[in-house]
Amino acid sequence: MKIYNKLVRDKIPQIIEGDGKKCDIRIASKGEQAELLENKLQEEVNEFIEDKNIEELADIMEVLFGLAKNLGFSEKELIKKRDEKKDERGGFEEGIVLKKVLD
Repeated sequence: MKIYNKLVRDKIPQIIEGDGKKCDIRIASKGEQAELLENKLQEEVNEFIEDKNIEELADIMEVLFGLAKNLGFSEKELIKKRDEKKDERGGFEEGIVLKKVLD
């Protein structure tokens, strides 16, 4: 038996049971979900830093959507805000490094 005590995607219990195993789950309160999502974000960022693949980036995105929902925002609102900020301040495509600002 392996103990996890961490937030997992919604279909993980069915996937585990589909593999012929049993699992013990509980539903976190909304307040607890915020902390669990923050922990999950750190976990997924660490996995991306180690593996550097699109699957880990997708996992980070899913956690961000979960955090937005927990704060009362939709995926659409999060993407809209991202687009607004990109239009106003740009993205990170050019690799610009700010060395200093002179007075």
